[in-house]
Amino acid sequence: MANPSILILPGDGIGPEVMAEVRKIIGWFGENRNLNFDLSEDLVGGAAYDAHGTPLTDATMAKAQSVDAVLLGAVGGPAYDDLDFSVKPERGLLRLRKEMDLFANLRPAQCFDALADFSSLKKDVVAGLDIMIVRELTSGSYFGEPRGISDLPDGQRVGINTQRYTTDEIRRVARSAFELARKRGNKVCSMEKANVMESGILWREEVTWVHQNEYPDVELSHMYADNGAMQLVRWPKQFDVIVTDNLFGDILSDCAAMLTGSLGMLPSASLGVPMENGRPKAMYEPVHGSAPDITGQGKANPIACILSFAMALRYSFDQGAEATRLEAAIETVLAAGARTADLLGPTGGSPISTAEMGDVIIKALDAS
Repeated sequence: MANPSILILPGDGIGPEVMAEVRKIIGWFGENRNLNFDLSEDLVGGAAYDAHGTPLTDATMAKAQSVDAVLLGAVGGPAYDDLDFSVKPERGLLRLRKEMDLFANLRPAQCFDALADFSSLKKDVVAGLDIMIVRELTSGSYFGEPRGISDLPDGQRVGINTQRYTTDEIRRVARSAFELARKRGNKVCSMEKANVMESGILWREEVTWVHQNEYPDVELSHMYADNGAMQLVRWPKQFDVIVTDNLFGDILSDCAAMLTGSLGMLPSASLGVPMENGRPKAMYEPVHGSAPDITGQGKANPIACILSFAMALRYSFDQGAEATRLEAAIETVLAAGARTADLLGPTGGSPISTAEMGDVIIKALDAS
């Protein structure tokens, strides 16, 4: 049988640096665990704009549609701030999500024991934290029509974005959340603003329908998204799986990410419907951005990108045991005190480089 295929899109800023460490890890699994992948690489974001005048070419889009999974680094940077909105680096990322129909964005927030003191919250609040936010990714206010900026007769301007959801869009992401909950703590909390938004009323009604008709064994609760943000920093361990829309999910998942202390630790998966081979359309990427302030300095933390590959092992390639092996190796190196600059905290110390972090993770894998 052919090896599973992965398209690597390093992107901009620190994207190529952290992706180089993921390539090391992928190589280790091929050499030591007989897990081989057919890898290809292409451009996205600012790098694609510099080369082709567009943040994502049609040819790269076609490649993304044909492979078993896409691994993406990061896009954007100040060099592209003055570009027209239609060709900004982020448009390449949004096009991938939209055209691959990656409707379920999985954002885990897990606090490794070795980093429990690093969070800005008290240790007892975050120690042992393990929650999953499922964000709807292809609809809502980021894609709804009408949208745009236009002139008014009195000389003012108006900016419009439309929050729009259909029954099918809500039900399919709700199913993703319930399926995940069955493999975790069996609890789902759905977050919206049903008190002030009609789209929130529909969201609550449709999630409830899926629960009552398809997943009555899973505990379901509802919460207004603003209260959800407060509860995430008050007592996040009350949650198991949170499901929410595109806009609220964008905000809440970044809030949850910082509970763990560093965006450099948080991976994500964006999943769509199964392909003919049974694997879901999928893209995996770290939560962090392109970090232009440290680009090329060897300071970037590659763990989020490496954990994104662990999610690919689990959700695209049915290799849950190997994903756990990789996560355990990361836990081991953190417990031993290995730290990139973002993980030093107020106590300071001597950081290791991006490449050195990749190397010590491989050593931990060798010992596993």
